[in-house]
Amino acid sequence: MLSADPDIRPTPDRVRETLFNWLQPIIEGANCLDLYAGSGVLGFEALSRGASSITFVEKNKKGAAMLAQQAEELGSIAHKIVCDDALNYLSSSSEQFDIVFLDPPFAENLLQNTCETLLNRGHLRSGARVYAESDSEITIAIPYTILKQARAGKVNYVLLECGI
Repeated sequence: MLSADPDIRPTPDRVRETLFNWLQPIIEGANCLDLYAGSGVLGFEALSRGASSITFVEKNKKGAAMLAQQAEELGSIAHKIVCDDALNYLSSSSEQFDIVFLDPPFAENLLQNTCETLLNRGHLRSGARVYAESDSEITIAIPYTILKQARAGKVNYVLLECGI
């Protein structure tokens, strides 16, 4: 997948393979959210693995246009693309999700705030999974439980379950 922004770092193939092995038991029919979508590689992979829908949120207009082009090329009809800031989207939407992909810009330190907003605004269905990436160790507060975690190169990644 190409990116409109040279600073976007798509999730490496090895990490994606591990993630979707983790998600295999629950991906079929899942309603997914790809916040900070960037290249959209996680969301498109989720659709290819049986997710029923994906909402991409990307604040960069060129990035959102590229996501639309990729969706068209892939023949996707189970997607929605929102061109907005991730936290603004969460504050204005009432959608609920089974799986959320969080790969925000590392330098902006957005993981904790985003996880709190997902929870506080009611975006997570019972037992929802949240996948997160960071360049530093990931620690997220209760009611999230770390189900799996690993490191590949400079990327730390975790699969969280929301215990609501």
